[in-house]
Amino acid sequence: MERLWGLLQGAKRLSPRPSQTIYKHVEGTQQGCPEEEEEEEEEAAKPPGHFCPMELRGPEPLGSPAGRQNLGLWAAAGRRAAPYLVLTALLIFTGAFLLGYVAFRGSCQACGNDVMVVSEDVNYEPGPNSHQGTLYWSDLQALFLRHLGEGSLESTIRQTSLRDRVAGSAGMAALARDIHAALSRQKLDHVWTDTHYVGLQYPDRAHPNTLHWVDAAGRLGEQLPLEDPDVYCPYSATGNATGELVYAHYGRPEDLQHLRTRGVEPAGRLLLVRLGVISFAQKVASAQDFGAGGVLIYPDPADFPQGPHKPGLSSNRAVYGHVHLGTGDPYTPGFPSFNQTQFPPVQSSGLPSIPAQPISADVASLLLRKLAGPEAPQEWQGQLSGSPYRLGPGPGLHLGVNNRRASTPISNIFGCIEGRSEPDHYVVIGAQRDAWGPGAARSAVGTAILLELVRTFSSMVSNGFQPRRSLLFISWDGGDFGSVGSTEWLEGYLSLLHLKAVVYVSLDNAVLGDDKFHAKTSPLLISLIENILKQVESPNHSGQTLYEQVAFSNHSWDAEVIQPLPMDSSAYSFTAFAGVPAIEFSFVEDGQVYPFLHTKDDTYENLHKVLRGRLPAVAQAVAQFAGQLLIRLSHDHLLPLDFGRYGDVVLRHIGSLNEFSGDLKARGLTLQWVYSARGDYIRAAEKLRKEIYSSEESDERLTRMYNVRIMRVEYYFLSQYVSPADSPFRHIFLGRGDHTLGALLNHVRLLRSSSSETPGAAASGAAPGLGFQESRFRRQLALLTWTLQGAANALSGDVWNIDNNF
Repeated sequence: MERLWGLLQGAKRLSPRPSQTIYKHVEGTQQGCPEEEEEEEEEAAKPPGHFCPMELRGPEPLGSPAGRQNLGLWAAAGRRAAPYLVLTALLIFTGAFLLGYVAFRGSCQACGNDVMVVSEDVNYEPGPNSHQGTLYWSDLQALFLRHLGEGSLESTIRQTSLRDRVAGSAGMAALARDIHAALSRQKLDHVWTDTHYVGLQYPDRAHPNTLHWVDAAGRLGEQLPLEDPDVYCPYSATGNATGELVYAHYGRPEDLQHLRTRGVEPAGRLLLVRLGVISFAQKVASAQDFGAGGVLIYPDPADFPQGPHKPGLSSNRAVYGHVHLGTGDPYTPGFPSFNQTQFPPVQSSGLPSIPAQPISADVASLLLRKLAGPEAPQEWQGQLSGSPYRLGPGPGLHLGVNNRRASTPISNIFGCIEGRSEPDHYVVIGAQRDAWGPGAARSAVGTAILLELVRTFSSMVSNGFQPRRSLLFISWDGGDFGSVGSTEWLEGYLSLLHLKAVVYVSLDNAVLGDDKFHAKTSPLLISLIENILKQVESPNHSGQTLYEQVAFSNHSWDAEVIQPLPMDSSAYSFTAFAGVPAIEFSFVEDGQVYPFLHTKDDTYENLHKVLRGRLPAVAQAVAQFAGQLLIRLSHDHLLPLDFGRYGDVVLRHIGSLNEFSGDLKARGLTLQWVYSARGDYIRAAEKLRKEIYSSEESDERLTRMYNVRIMRVEYYFLSQYVSPADSPFRHIFLGRGDHTLGALLNHVRLLRSSSSETPGAAASGAAPGLGFQESRFRRQLALLTWTLQGAANALSGDVWNIDNNF
């Protein structure tokens, strides 16, 4: 570069400077002005002088001897400098290109480990009828928070909890009309109602359920008090069950297996089990699998610890819960219950064949005192005063369940804001409306937040907001009977929802405390949840975000927050049945559960006491979290779903199978095909990530293609090799049946089990008692492998892009 500079300076001195204006001093009144033909270096060194009159003189003519000489020298210098000039130009061009690339990468929405990273300069264009300019992410946040603050969540929660709203009741019908009218008053594009005629089970007031002692001769003795005849287990088998009593802890398969190892046989007995850990339906299903005759479920004080300033559940309160191991109307499994359509007389395989009944802690204490047999393990001990916890058996009991079935109309209410660019893709948010009892925490909070979000987004639309995708707000009916309303809707529109529904956000059970935040969700949403947590203020830690609150005690924040979707979650059917990623999140108490859920004590006053007056702040935080989720999901250019996360999920699950590879190899079996399918999925995810990274964001056609592939990832994990009518929950990670990874793992464990009964068999839908079967293992392996391979192929895109070396 120094040589280049010297050549240029030399050429500059020899140049006639044809484009340079040269001034010469003119004799006149001002004397002493220097002649301005000196070199620039000398001129720059002199101090400024007085103004001198100047005359314009042109350069030396090119035809003159001096001009020809200078021109030759200039040409020679130019020839020598040309390569350096070209090199300099290339360096400048390369630097500019790299600078532009870095700038583009900073704005790319598919960088790093997350599928999407949105910065605050991402712009959102308003609709054609808007009167304001471009909306940026920070503008949308401010707009949302400004309008959200205008609502009155607390009063809506209180008023809703005071209304009778059992599914099928007159009070529920009145509330449905009020909510439909409330949605119609907002700036929504569509408001409508779907009505389903479903089979629900209610207590028979004329013939209440009963519990009696039975003497040695088998005659009914003293009747035990069931304090509230309205408390029952919907979908319990009706009829009578008689047998000796056995204490079975939480009623999990491993608990019942432990009874057998201690010499206490559960078959033919009535089981006394504690509330918690697993759902009512799972407790009854496990008892049925082990041959029990009936189940009694009670709340143990050990599972509902009371603080000095927090209310607790009364000892004479029983807890309500349905026992259908599934979702939706169990009398029309796999089919929607529209217009009282008559289907073949088939029932859900999840309906129990044994009776079940909730009882209070007081009644359970009476029963435990009568038990004999070995003492229960230390971890099985509860806190019922004066009640020794023994396994049994005890005296005989007679349980009579007389619930009645009724065909009942239920109504789901819908409101929609149509999207601007992708109106056929829906972001769905819903809340259960019905409740058994006051249901303040169960459904009043979710209903209030849903209505507030409808009002907020309606106001945002009036102020220039126009989502890219459609927003669908839904108030569900029949939730306390096992997400009946939402599942019937999914069954009715399954053929199009898996193509159009992007994500489902549930508002049920959102406020059960204020100490911790939990999210039950699909892995696709974990990265987005982390991003939103960093932008929502904690309701009880001033100056902290929710992310800082949850990460304070555990740096692995997702281990603290993220949980898989359980079957009793209202969001479960969306993922396990329809293949739509879903989330249900909750604020909960640290160290104790909300004690009043599914009881008549779930009132606004008790919820307010549990939260020590912070109910409005926590509800507001829930609304902020849900609202910002909706904005991101409905308006980000590229869907913020982290499809690469499932590679980690598969790896973690397959790691559980690795310990049995030696046992399988000894039988001439291998898991190699599952490993290969997992590798194909991870490669397909990485390939798609790179495609998105290098694509042009402004290409709408390409962006839509990517979004379609991303939004269907969850659906790819529904096994295409089993019937939805026979196995409605086809998801290989969350579902039930032999096609699931959990069923395969439970089956493989039989290789090392001395007993044919394996804990978890009932939970995964596998039939216990058959031992390890090679033919069944091969079928399970094929179902799992080809579902996973199909997901990898679908994620790859077009058929000519698929790695066919598998």
